[in-house]
Amino acid sequence: MSKKLVAFFDMQFITSSISTMLVLLLLGLVVFFLMAANNLSVYVRENIAVSILISDDMKEAEITRFQKELNGFPYIKKTTYISKAQALKEQTEAMGTDPAEFLGHNPFTASIEVTLNADYANADSIAWIKDEILSHKHILEVNYPQDLLDAVNKNIQKISIVLLVLAALLTLISFALINNTIRLAIYSKRFLIHTMKLVGASWNFIRRPFLIRNIWVGVLAAAMANALLTAMAYLLVRYEPDLLAVITPSVILVVMTSVFVFGIIITTFCALISINKYLRMKVSDLYSK
Repeated sequence: MSKKLVAFFDMQFITSSISTMLVLLLLGLVVFFLMAANNLSVYVRENIAVSILISDDMKEAEITRFQKELNGFPYIKKTTYISKAQALKEQTEAMGTDPAEFLGHNPFTASIEVTLNADYANADSIAWIKDEILSHKHILEVNYPQDLLDAVNKNIQKISIVLLVLAALLTLISFALINNTIRLAIYSKRFLIHTMKLVGASWNFIRRPFLIRNIWVGVLAAAMANALLTAMAYLLVRYEPDLLAVITPSVILVVMTSVFVFGIIITTFCALISINKYLRMKVSDLYSK
């Protein structure tokens, strides 16, 4: 390895990269939880079932046509037809006894279980969807867990606000910590900067190596933070495969991109602020600041 490369990747470079990596790791975790929470809210809302009870005088062919019609609506994600016989079988298994034996008939009605797209899984949307479905003459009733739906939407809203506030706070803290790390690194080179000014080097010429160095700090820190975040996501999914519905490849991609972009921008910006400070500084101030 050449002396120039060793000088570039010195201990100060490594410690700056590790410090920046820890901050980016925290920021990446917040982005990860924001994205995962959004996916979780979509998953929960799209798995709340709306039950459409069908009149006994509706024929199988009409039910099939009605189900196809429902599947064509933009607010419907999925439909499942449950016949009278299937409903009786499911209830018999659940209760451990056959209600038809002592009632003398099948007391259950055929139904279509509907799950809605997440954007429509709220009280206002379901109200007009319910009215639209009930306009069909063979539909007896439309049932859905109103309390559960309200609780889910209310809790998701609270969690989203908390995570957004946390993300904003952590962004400010991250900027302060990374800026302090880079400022201290450039502070140790303040006399070198002044010497370069004395020999006539332009400000752009002086800035360039510091900016390049700190861009590489951001790249290395982001790479290490992304490696740890990806490993964490992999372990979570391996421990609980059902989390694949929440921790999707798009979540990992957004998190990795956010960490990488933020790492480069913040280190470059902080380096620019610090180097400009020492470029403007008088020689008498170099010993006191």
